[in-house]
Amino acid sequence: MSSPGILPGGPVKAFAQLWIEALCTVMSQVASASFPMQEGGADNMPEAVAEDVQLTITATGTARGEMNLRLPPGTAVDLAKLFASDTDAARTELTADDRSALEELFRQIAGHVATSAKPKGLEVQLTVILGEAPTWPPAASGWIYSAPTAPRPAQIEWKLSSALATALVSAWREPDPRPAAPTVPPPSSKGQEKLELLMDVELDVVLRFGGRNILLKEILDLGPGSVLELDRTIQDEADLLLDGRLVARGEVVVVERNFGIRITEVLPTPGPA
Repeated sequence: MSSPGILPGGPVKAFAQLWIEALCTVMSQVASASFPMQEGGADNMPEAVAEDVQLTITATGTARGEMNLRLPPGTAVDLAKLFASDTDAARTELTADDRSALEELFRQIAGHVATSAKPKGLEVQLTVILGEAPTWPPAASGWIYSAPTAPRPAQIEWKLSSALATALVSAWREPDPRPAAPTVPPPSSKGQEKLELLMDVELDVVLRFGGRNILLKEILDLGPGSVLELDRTIQDEADLLLDGRLVARGEVVVVERNFGIRITEVLPTPGPA
């Protein structure tokens, strides 16, 4: 499944592959045996039921959005028991301890995904919590299931929100395996040569809606659903920061479902000290 403007495959498929590899790595460590996982389609996969375990993964950083993982009841119980070293083969009901174990298990898996994403240009943080089935329509989805040689059968459905799928397409950077060919710059003045050297330097641009001072106690009290009031109203202009320095202000706009800024004021460049 894909939404307009988001092609199947590419960065979205590569991101799903990172989850497959992370599942293989972590589950092999937990099971103390090879635990191969692979990509699959929707054929012969279980329908959604109320007993499914739903995991919500929130991505922040260079790619922002949500991902959902759905674990059918059998998979949820088997993975939780394996993670907790529970050898009660007769037990098939999911307990509160099982749900906590699954949350911790997938936090470890998400940590591997975040680490593997860095060479692709993604500095991303992934937060995992138990939740409900997503209300947003998925921009991309698929299944991950265990190979026949795995110690336990496992089936996991994944879904990406439009925001995350779009961010992946925008931010993903595959390293070029080819060595860079030497280039000979054309003759130019020394000043022009120095300027050309700077043209490929990447700078971080940040859109700041506002801020406030907050006590450490208030930070520790933050959680899902918390509201933190900033020092600006919705009518105030937002700041545009370049590598931490305020360079412009403007109005926040939405461009094809992404945030943007319409510049209304460019601040003067400070002179030398």
